[in-house]
Order: sequence, then structure tokens, then C-alpha cells
Amino acid sequence: MSSTSFTLQDARLTARGTGSLWWEDARLLCVSDLHLGKAERMARRGGTLLPPYDTRETLARLNSELTELEPQTVICLGDSFDDGLAAEHLDESDRIQIGTMMAGRRWFWVEGNHDPGDLGLGGTAVDALERGPLTFRHIAQAGAQPGEVSGHYHPKIGVHTRAGRVTRPCFVYDTRRLILPAFGAYTGGLSADDPALNTLFGSDACCILTGRRTSTVPLDIRQTA
Repeated sequence: MSSTSFTLQDARLTARGTGSLWWEDARLLCVSDLHLGKAERMARRGGTLLPPYDTRETLARLNSELTELEPQTVICLGDSFDDGLAAEHLDESDRIQIGTMMAGRRWFWVEGNHDPGDLGLGGTAVDALERGPLTFRHIAQAGAQPGEVSGHYHPKIGVHTRAGRVTRPCFVYDTRRLILPAFGAYTGGLSADDPALNTLFGSDACCILTGRRTSTVPLDIRQTA
């Protein structure tokens, strides 16, 4: 799995093909929009029945990142659970795995619009978190100070390649802010062409496509899905 490095407000960051963000100098890993328990939440509310394996798959992918990178700090950037009850309804094995992953690390749960408040899993619940030149929050704020890192929108982008049209989740960034793709297994995406997203960025914005081979395209020549 490849990765792409870039700089945001003097912080050297790496966008990994998995969709996680690695800040090596701070030994900090950030993931956004895990949406754990989505299948359980949809079944509970009488919605579409999905195979109930999303939480286990997402946790396995996150555990793989932790094993490879050995971060000292982990930030889950909001909407870690699909709703507050999803955290309460976790299988015991999943709860144990989360506790194992958190052990020995500083672990922050940033509040999202799906999961406000303390999740009762340990770690620290925050509405936003400042680290060096960066501010981590769930939803980007218009007029925020430079160095904002957020999630929420699940950005994706479609591009034409020699192999045909390819659409993937993506990081979107410019000199002022960064928005992460969703890390969760059952998450859709919002086109980077949507005004809710692209109006947050300047003309220097770029998208980093996730996947086995990351690639970077300017946002202003994108061909969106």
C-alpha cells in the first residue's frame, strides 16, 4: 500500500492508501468516520439489513495500521460510531479489541454529529484538539485558522485513467486545511465537486486518491463522480 506525503502549516504529513493520516514527527495517527456499528444501527431502526461485519472489518484495518506504525497518539476524528447506542451495543469481542488497541496510547475521541459526548470506552472525548500547528475537529469551519484537519464529508473523486474511469475516497487539502476520507467499511462518499466541499478550498487544492497506489490530482482539473 503506497502513501503520499505533503505539508500543512509546517507539519509533514502522510496520506496513506488506507485512508488514515500519519504524522510521523508527532507519532500521531488520525482516522475519521469509522461509523462502527452501522449495520447494527440500521437493523435496529428497521432500515436496510446489511451484513453485520462492518465493525469487525474496520477494527481489523485500524489494528493493522497500529501494528505497522506504532503511534503514541491516536485521534478518531468524529463519527466513530454510527450513533450513541451503537457504542453501547458493541460485541464484547469488539469492545475488548478496542481496549487492546488503546492500551499504552493517548487516544482521543473527537465528537461527531453521529456520536456526541463520551462513548464510555476510555480515552478522552473532546470537541476539538490542538496539536502543534494543527487543529483537529469533525466538521470544517468556515474562517477557521490555518491548519484545520477534519472529516465528516467522506470525500471521493473520479478520474479518467488508461484503465478507464476510477472513483476512490480521497484526502482533500490546500495550504489552510485538510479533509480526510472516511475510514469505515460501510461509508459512502460525497463528490469533491459538491459545493459543500469545494467551496471550503482555495485554487491550490489537491486530492490524494486512496487505494493500493495513491495519486494526487489538482482539485481544479478534477473529473468527479
